[in-house]
Amino acid sequence: MTYSIPDRRDGHRPILLHALRLARAGMPVLPLREGKVPFGNCHACADGACGGRPHMKSAGPCQCPAVCHGWAAATTKASVLASASWAPAWRRAVSVAYHPAGAGLTVVDLDNADAVAWARRTLLATRTVQTTRGEHWIYRGTLPSANSVRPGVDIKSRMAYARWLGHGNGTLSDVPATVRALVEREETTPPLGRVASSSPARAEWDRTVATGCRHTETYVRTGLERGLSLVRGRTESGAGSQAFGVARFIGAQHAQCPGPCGLDAIERLIVATAVSVGVPEPYAHRAVTNGLIAALGRAS
Repeated sequence: MTYSIPDRRDGHRPILLHALRLARAGMPVLPLREGKVPFGNCHACADGACGGRPHMKSAGPCQCPAVCHGWAAATTKASVLASASWAPAWRRAVSVAYHPAGAGLTVVDLDNADAVAWARRTLLATRTVQTTRGEHWIYRGTLPSANSVRPGVDIKSRMAYARWLGHGNGTLSDVPATVRALVEREETTPPLGRVASSSPARAEWDRTVATGCRHTETYVRTGLERGLSLVRGRTESGAGSQAFGVARFIGAQHAQCPGPCGLDAIERLIVATAVSVGVPEPYAHRAVTNGLIAALGRAS
């Protein structure tokens, strides 16, 4: 069976053709827009209205044919990639991303020269891909994804996407214990009573600090409390990554607001909640800040 490919004169047709080649090789792919980020949800899926994947932590029940839900949209189906529903995204796409765990892989994203030097000293050699600022080290096997596991190092595997930058060089190795330990260290929540933190027990958000927000106070408070409940529920592991996901989700809700939306107060609330269940404060700050950056594209 063949699929028609949108005829464009904007220079982006090769991106779709490349995505189709990767999909045929078993790589779940999706388009990225300007800023190297996935396309936002369609109107029917906005703000979790479709009932699926509001925090992108599971596949969810959403059957939307559009490029929705970030990494979870990645697919190997040519009929989806070349569909009319995806055509507008390909017209605006600047690159292709893939879902590492969907291909049975883990990406150690090394963001600068110091991180690369650390990897060369510490990690098992494997296939490497050059990036704009550093390298991707690709391993066989999957892990939970985690941001900032050490300076300049992110782990991208399950529930994450990575930009496709080529096949790389070297022989693929299995995920070593050294990399697994990085994720386990950041995902483990210390026992309560052993948390050293300067965060206030409670930070406040109300309409007085969100005069430019397009959402109602009830809407913001309800979504925030649901997110904080998810963080509080991670009493044994994963609270830091959960805080990242909550910050990213809430940030995305306010991406189209004229502002201010009081996101600084919301950020303090999420950090304080993560710290309350045992996340070290520096990691909590890092996770929440990175979540907001992922959603809003603002500098830290």
